[in-house]
Amino acid sequence: MFEINLEPIFNETGSSLSINHTLDLSDIEISDDKPMKAPCTIKGVIKNETDIVSISAEITVLYSGNCDRCAKEVTREYTIPMEHTFVTELNDEENDEFFLVPTMRFDLEGLATEDVILYLPQKFLCSEDCKGICPKCGKNLNDGLCDCKADIDPRWEALAALL
Repeated sequence: MFEINLEPIFNETGSSLSINHTLDLSDIEISDDKPMKAPCTIKGVIKNETDIVSISAEITVLYSGNCDRCAKEVTREYTIPMEHTFVTELNDEENDEFFLVPTMRFDLEGLATEDVILYLPQKFLCSEDCKGICPKCGKNLNDGLCDCKADIDPRWEALAALL
């Protein structure tokens, strides 16, 4: 937990606070029961411009996992934007554009963890054009075609016999 006190920033227009924090996400399992391997970094600034307090930061995370099509181990670095506006009270409880901080304190790690989980892809691929593996022989089709023959639809077997 990395709690930040926003009271000095809320109280003075034009004030800011630089952020350079390392976050350990090794206890978070993203997919395939694989935790994040390397720590991620958060770099940015919290500022009060015209009485609007916001955070503008980037989260850099190194994610390793298996491709969902070919099962190849892949490591990829993601740079995740972290943009939020903080308020001490809301007029409309349904509003999800603002981050409510009634005590003028918030947990940077909790917010960053949520942003990372929401940003990472649902399907993790080694490349966008990954061909996957052959369902019959198990060959990685990214390495070349396999020698398996395509199944003939049983409805067309009688016509295939004529050829």
